[in-house]
Amino acid sequence: MAKKRVLSGMRPSGKLHLGNLFGALANWVKLQDEYDCYYMAADWHALTTDYKDTSEIKSNIKDMVIDWIAAGLDPDRSVMFVQSGVREHAELHLILSSFTPIAWLERCPTYKEQVQQLKDKEINTYGFLGYPVLQAADILIYRASAVPVGEDQLPHLELTREIARRFNHFNKKVLVEPKALLTKVPKLLGTDGRKMSKSYNNCIYLSDDEKVVKKKVSSFITDPKRIRADDPGHPEVCSVYDYYKVLCPGEVVEIERECRKGSIGCVQCKNRLWDSMVKLLKPIHEKRKELEGSPGIIDKVLEEGRQKAQETASETLREIRAVMRI
Repeated sequence: MAKKRVLSGMRPSGKLHLGNLFGALANWVKLQDEYDCYYMAADWHALTTDYKDTSEIKSNIKDMVIDWIAAGLDPDRSVMFVQSGVREHAELHLILSSFTPIAWLERCPTYKEQVQQLKDKEINTYGFLGYPVLQAADILIYRASAVPVGEDQLPHLELTREIARRFNHFNKKVLVEPKALLTKVPKLLGTDGRKMSKSYNNCIYLSDDEKVVKKKVSSFITDPKRIRADDPGHPEVCSVYDYYKVLCPGEVVEIERECRKGSIGCVQCKNRLWDSMVKLLKPIHEKRKELEGSPGIIDKVLEEGRQKAQETASETLREIRAVMRI
């Protein structure tokens, strides 16, 4: 029996951080055991906000895919490819844009949020307004039955489903309405207590060495009411405690008890977390070093992935053209 297919992607913004690992990548690795996985470097999506300067996109793709493989994605079990290498995405995007009412795009909550958040960028463009249609094309071109998403991404996936339904209403039913594979995204804040983001310069990267990681962990914001090491703590307001819940779930009960009693200080708590983080990152660092020493490997993985992706995408597009009589 053939496996069900999933499709997901990331914008190539460079090396990945712990937020990327636990928010998406670790789940991608698990999905390989159960699904036919397609993972793309979404470089066309990067253009919707960074069209003025594209100088780093190619190098960012390579860095990102190195992290993918170092974290556990297997080229023998997952199709990894660059979005722009499969031109069928663009053709389906054009076709679907003819079916998509503008009001559907304008009501998208992510669109409204990003217009506010990215005020420093000129994103009042056709491409940015229409990027959910391109996202729909990415998914529908592979007939993905499911898409791994967090709750905040559900409106985007529902829009993809609406576009597929509208297309199928006017034509023979060709497009598959994908279902959501809801993933619980753990709370991992950056070193300054805000959302972990490259734009905030508060990330712990998968490529950071031990010294860098220790320096960053030591700067974590902890319980502001705790003045002395033996003061009773309040772990629920401490970002270090959130990391323990993700990285060291077996130690959470003990850490919480010791913190509330004041029997472990913040520095000691951070050092224990740093030790666990180093152990987590060590195999990733070793695999990164191996991949960086053989740069041709990434090119080979992406070219083989492109060929597989294009074969699937071409078949879907042929059927779409046939039912539309074009």
